[in-house]
Amino acid sequence: MNQKTDYKSIIKETSILTVAVAIIAAAVYFFLVPSHASVSSISGLGIVLSNFIPLPLSAITMILNVVLLIIGFFTCGREFGVKTVYTSVMLPLFLGVFEGIFPDFGSMTNSQELDVLCYILVVSVGLSILFNRNASSGGLDIVAKIMNKYLHMDLGKAMSLSGMCVALSAALVYDKKTVVLSVLGTYFNGLVLDHFIFNHNVKRRVCIITKKEEELRQFIIHDLHSGATIYESIGAYNMEKRNEIITIVDKGEYQKLMNYMNREDPKAFITVYTVSDMRYQPKR
Repeated sequence: MNQKTDYKSIIKETSILTVAVAIIAAAVYFFLVPSHASVSSISGLGIVLSNFIPLPLSAITMILNVVLLIIGFFTCGREFGVKTVYTSVMLPLFLGVFEGIFPDFGSMTNSQELDVLCYILVVSVGLSILFNRNASSGGLDIVAKIMNKYLHMDLGKAMSLSGMCVALSAALVYDKKTVVLSVLGTYFNGLVLDHFIFNHNVKRRVCIITKKEEELRQFIIHDLHSGATIYESIGAYNMEKRNEIITIVDKGEYQKLMNYMNREDPKAFITVYTVSDMRYQPKR
């Protein structure tokens, strides 16, 4: 039974990774390639190199990915490496399929600026899916993951920093406008990527002082199935001792918690903080 469940998990995980890679490949082929910009991706560097090397974009992307893939496999762990091997192989395959089905594809928007904007929005969806599954599409994503792991940088900032060198490479081939678009696109791509990732992982740290302390504790544990920590607090005005209940919840749990407090004790004192990097959540 466990083996069967594992197979189901593998199929599900592979399907999710495949969909994410397909989204990234579509963003590259239908928006990045027509824009001629070089935005924060190994595919962008491949677009520049394709002007000097007599190979199709899919082949150049494959070669560049293999080099970085070897580095990522040994620095970011086996799970990350195995998943990235799969996505790195699938990305150029998808690009090759698009090249075969839509040869000499032109711009869908007839605007270089809109092509870059569409690329940023579409590719960030695919990248956020991969990063949240401990994978990447290869190339500069591996560099960003390494910087995230060892330098503790946000993935979006790591993508922007590593992608700037690629963006500036557009100066070797294209005009100043394209170079500026590449640099700006790389920067905003990092911002949008962080938005997608952190919105997926964001939690709230809720601190509550209420007269219905025991009822709240039971609600958090049994209804929200979450944990909580209780601290003794002393009011500065009358030096009265009260207990403060602190819990960390996701968006759905936060809404349920606020509805409960509004109903049971609308006069409770509540403070809320956004948590984007949580190493440990105590279960008491």
